[in-house]
Amino acid sequence: MTATTPPFGIDTYTMRRLVPLGILLACVVPLATAYAGQYGFGLEPCILCLYQRIPFFLNGFLAILLLFGPVRGRWRDALVWLCAGLFFANSALAFYHVGVEHHWWAAATGCGGTLPSQLSLTDLNQALSHKREKPCDEVTFAILGLSIATYNVAYSAALGVATLFGLRLMRETTR
Repeated sequence: MTATTPPFGIDTYTMRRLVPLGILLACVVPLATAYAGQYGFGLEPCILCLYQRIPFFLNGFLAILLLFGPVRGRWRDALVWLCAGLFFANSALAFYHVGVEHHWWAAATGCGGTLPSQLSLTDLNQALSHKREKPCDEVTFAILGLSIATYNVAYSAALGVATLFGLRLMRETTR
């Protein structure tokens, strides 16, 4: 049996740490940005924006588990696969959100809502006293004319591909 050179000259232990660390950092940045925009600059998220944060939280948790937990062998590979799947699912959710923003399809019921046709004065006063949810088809912030959801489509898809590439490198170092 001949020894193979590790990819990029990185040993097995380091590669097994770099991939989860990269996943963790890739999750912390958009979450910190989202919360800074929400609480620091008053950008109100819609329900789809909030849903798009969940895969980043889950992947951050899985990355911490991969870094510090007792995960070995096939379980490590399975968790990295799960991270990639969550990134791809988030990209799909962000694409759905972009479609709602551009009115390519209708939003889910939790993205705004309509008033019933018959309202009493009490119902109307109660409806006016509650803060209105931000509609999902309303773009609050755009960079170069593209919404944050549009950037999240590409970002999450790229992270999914990068995670699979990292898994491949992790496997190559163990040969």
